[in-house]
Order: sequence, then structure tokens, then C-alpha cells
Amino acid sequence: MSTVKLHPSGQEIPCEDNDTILGALEKAGYALPNNCRAGACGECRCKVTQGSFDQGMVMDMALSQADRAAGYGLMCMAKPTSDVVTIEYGTDDAQPKLFPPQENLHFTVVDRIQRTPRMVELHLMPLGKPMRFWPGQFITLGDEANGIPARSYSICNAPNSDGELVLLVTRVADGLTSNWVHDQLQIGTRTKISGPYGTFIGDPSVETPVLCLAAGSGLAPLLSLSGAALRRGYKAPVQLLFSARHADDVPNLGLLKHWQIKHRNFKFRPTLTRGIHSGLQGRITELLPELYPDLSNHSIYIAGSPEFSAACEQVVLGLGADAKQIHTEGFFDQFIPEQPPEERLIS
Repeated sequence: MSTVKLHPSGQEIPCEDNDTILGALEKAGYALPNNCRAGACGECRCKVTQGSFDQGMVMDMALSQADRAAGYGLMCMAKPTSDVVTIEYGTDDAQPKLFPPQENLHFTVVDRIQRTPRMVELHLMPLGKPMRFWPGQFITLGDEANGIPARSYSICNAPNSDGELVLLVTRVADGLTSNWVHDQLQIGTRTKISGPYGTFIGDPSVETPVLCLAAGSGLAPLLSLSGAALRRGYKAPVQLLFSARHADDVPNLGLLKHWQIKHRNFKFRPTLTRGIHSGLQGRITELLPELYPDLSNHSIYIAGSPEFSAACEQVVLGLGADAKQIHTEGFFDQFIPEQPPEERLIS
């Protein structure tokens, strides 16, 4: 057993014998860019500042001789050969670095599914190199040359190798962009997006029970986060509480029920504020004290309108949640993404 130490945070994680450093990072919940997992693409390249490791077989085009001499390695193949190996990873709080946003990337609509009367699920495939993103991030979509302003939409799928992006778009009565998406973005339509943006990516080292709270299309980033966590084998309980007006306003019910059957630690709990069904009734803020009287050991993820996010945050704080473990994403219609600081970007 060796120890992988992350710089600059100082976090330490165990690395079992014969595990790669990438494997150890993923077992501990840390996110590191990777693709081929065979030493051929170079995406998991990190600098090793202390200790020794066996690099294994990697291709020169993925890790040059100059990189090797400078102490870099590909973590998908690297195995520690010393008690401690220190790698440059993330930021001071051990958050993964972000992928630099790109503008006007070309995508094609390959599928669209009417999930609810007001919500469409859009499937987009890249025409060029896939856009790399972390679960929980968002893109902007629009057609400003033709008077359709760019609006922010969270990605609701976990990252995959083919670069597919899945979006949930709610039709807004006077929303130019949402109506354009619903009425004009048909299968085969070519469009442009920019991104990824946002830091709603959570704490990669969290091992606590997770409570996700969502309303409307706020479900999208929580699907991405939950799907990625379950796929990598997250073991702590994950519960998703979703607020809708009526039963037919609950999207992706089949997928969520599948997760509940496949992953014993996952539970989906929809609540209706107007309709009637056999499950929960009422607003999330009203239900929380009875359902979760003590949230002191939970990580909380909240996504929806700014008003919804603020109200839920106030309630969970009153139930003992640690402010440092509360992550919120409030969707503003006119929100303009900001370029993240250089120290947060992958170089």
C-alpha cells in the first residue's frame, strides 16, 4: 500500500498494490481528466513532484521524452513504487481544475424527447472534438445572429467518450430561446454551443450521505452529478427530492426508477405541489424538517430557480447542515457565464 498526496491541497489517499494512481484517485472520489485509460491520449498527464512510480507502457505521442524528464507521467498507467507519491492536482481545496470554455462549438441534434408537456430533452453530438466537462456544469445555447439570445442550460448526462450532451429545456411563455429550442431545433439541425461553464461540481472527496433537492429543469445538473457518482461506485446514500406541480411534470422517471433498482444506495422521491399521487405532497421546504430532521452529516446539492435555491438553503441550514457542504445552482434567465480564473483551469 502506498499513499498518493495531492499538491497543493495536501490531501492524502491510499493506493492499493497494483492500482494505478488514476484508479486510486477514482476510488477515493477524485476526478481527473482521462479518456483512453491505456497511455495513448495524454489526458491524465500530471506532474509528479515527489516519490517514484512505474510508468508502464505509454506512447511517446501521449507523453514525450521531454515531459518524462520534467517529471510528468500518465496516471492511467502509473503505479507508485515508493511509500508516498506527490502529484500536482487541483486547487487548494482539492477541487479539480476546470476545462477552459470554448465558444461556438458545432453540434448536431441527434434526438429529442418530450419529457413533460413543457420540457424537452435534447441530445447533441459534436461535429468536431468532444467538449470536455465535469458533471454539474452547463453550456450556453442560442442563435444570436438570428435574434435568439444565448441562454444557459445545464448538462444532464455524465461525461462520456463520444462527447454527447443531453439538455433539459423548459418552455417559458415569453422565452425566445426556449421556444426556439422547442419549435425549431429538430433532429438533424446543426447548432452552436459555448462552454463548459460553472463550478457546481461538488466536493470530490465527500464520503457523506448526499441529499439532492431540485425543481423544474434544476433536475438536469443533479442527474449529471448523481449519474457520474453512481457509475463510479459511490457507496454512501444518495437521495434526490424533486418538486413538481403535477405527476406529468416529473421528467426522466424511467431512468430514475432504473437507478433505484440498480443502485441500492439511491432513492428518488418526487413531491407534488398541486396534483395528487401516492407519494409525497407539498413543497420541499415544508417536507424537509419531517423527512430529514438532522442534516449535520449530509452534503446538500440544490438546483432550481434562485428563489427555490435560497429557500431550500435556509431550511437545510436550520436542520444542521454545514454551510461548507451546501452546493447551490440558481438559474437566472439573463445569467452571463464568467471566465474562470487561470488558476482554476487545466493547462
